[in-house]
Amino acid sequence: MKLSVFPLNAIVCPRGRIPLRIFEPRYIDMVRNCLRKDEPFVVTLLAPNEQRQHPFYSLGTLVKIVDFGEMLQNGILNIVVEGQAQVSLMHAQLQENGLWVAEVTENKMEPYARMPEEFDELSQVLKALIKHPFVKELDMHINFDDAREVSWRLTELLPLGNAQKQHLYELSDPQMRLAKIADQLSELVE
Repeated sequence: MKLSVFPLNAIVCPRGRIPLRIFEPRYIDMVRNCLRKDEPFVVTLLAPNEQRQHPFYSLGTLVKIVDFGEMLQNGILNIVVEGQAQVSLMHAQLQENGLWVAEVTENKMEPYARMPEEFDELSQVLKALIKHPFVKELDMHINFDDAREVSWRLTELLPLGNAQKQHLYELSDPQMRLAKIADQLSELVE
């Protein structure tokens, strides 16, 4: 399927939520079309421009709009999207209006993995992060027994660089992702 692409300086993983402030006409039109057609779009992380045909990574997240605010007087539209599935992007094309579209293939969902006790500390970090008012507003329901969900939420919420976040997102093993996050947290603390 061919879908609109919304490159961001933030990442959203499956089952995660992110608020978006839409103000560019191309993206306001995209949101209108998605709502009218009940169609998802793709959020993907902006990437360094070195040797790339487009300014974003080719692995992103299929998202649907779960909360739609009114258009503010300043022309800004506030929405919240929820990640549905990890997708691969191919044959991305820039349209005349400046909107990227790409052929999208849904990737196989990571299998459920029970949260290992060795990473209990990471669960505690996530429990502290979701108390922040910004995150609390997103009304995410997190299964703390699911290593995928804990690792995805930490990937989204921790203050890591885009390349680090994308590397974590590209890992297909939640326990490996948790181990990498633990290492990166140790580096942040030091």
